[in-house]
Amino acid sequence: MLTEAIVVTGGAGFIGSNFVNAWVRLNQGKVVNLDKLTYAGNLENLADISQDPEHVFIHADIGDRAAVKALLETHHPRAIVNFAAESHVDRSIYGPDAFIQTNVVGTFNLLEEVRAYWQALPLDEQSSFRFLHVSTDEVYGSLGPNDPAFKETNPYQPNSPYSASKAASDHLVRAYHHTYGLPTLTTNCSNNYGPYHFPEKLIPLVIHNALSGKPLPIYGNGSNVRDWLYVEDHCSAIRQVLATGQPGETYNVGGWNEKTNLDVVHTLCDILDQERPKAQGSYRDQITFVKDRPGHDLRYAIDASKIEQELGWKPQETFETGIRKTVRWYLENPEWVAHVTSGEYQNWLSKNYQKRGEELA
Repeated sequence: MLTEAIVVTGGAGFIGSNFVNAWVRLNQGKVVNLDKLTYAGNLENLADISQDPEHVFIHADIGDRAAVKALLETHHPRAIVNFAAESHVDRSIYGPDAFIQTNVVGTFNLLEEVRAYWQALPLDEQSSFRFLHVSTDEVYGSLGPNDPAFKETNPYQPNSPYSASKAASDHLVRAYHHTYGLPTLTTNCSNNYGPYHFPEKLIPLVIHNALSGKPLPIYGNGSNVRDWLYVEDHCSAIRQVLATGQPGETYNVGGWNEKTNLDVVHTLCDILDQERPKAQGSYRDQITFVKDRPGHDLRYAIDASKIEQELGWKPQETFETGIRKTVRWYLENPEWVAHVTSGEYQNWLSKNYQKRGEELA
């Protein structure tokens, strides 16, 4: 018999932990949180709910079918929300194996165990069950400067090992709906930012390096464009899709905030100049242009009309309000930053940026 519990995979990572924290804070019911705790999975992200009886943490891999089966049999969840993924393009260029194992093979193993669990449910419970797969806009490829934003009907044209692995997982989820009838939902989001963001990505990396007096690395000439989505807005979209989305459908989730990377870095520097001014000069003085990464997509943009028109969701934060909240969070949580910017993180900076001729770590 189904309970009110949901399972969240990858719930100790950036987006997953924001989702889990909000779920508990909003009294949405029990959440069973499965995470492998790789470098970007961090139990400190969940410190506020570590003792909450509505949050159960399980240290396991989505590819561990025995662990997934035991979890499903123990907690009888009404839904799965799958955040678990390797998610950094640069890491996928240097080491694609982990991306295939987690994003493709892991998603397959998860789907197989969920299918077996779902098929054993009574018919009425089968119809109310949901499997929500969280994906990315990068599966659609790259846009030209004047191309219309990605719609759910855009063909898949992934350009990196990361985006190719996510595209494969999306196709598996679609196939399990059409072949077996599993009630799946897929969301494809634009670039997220906000609290608990591991500082290998642009925004937290720039904040950390700026405060540390280090160069602020920008690939190429900084003209690459991304649509930016505040993470709490993304979490609210997922809750809405889970509650009212149509099984078998895909929903693009975006912030309607297209910015060049250089514009984003300028904005961060200007906020830091106000919130934590340097003794002399501006944080903009630390900007450094580095060799572009291979196959760097020019532009991503999400058309989020479908989720607004069909489900009534739209983002609450503008880029200006969300980015200021983000900077203030990092300024107010130096211990969290210090803990995640040691060890393996430093090794990664050395590998990724020193090969481009920049000493950043």
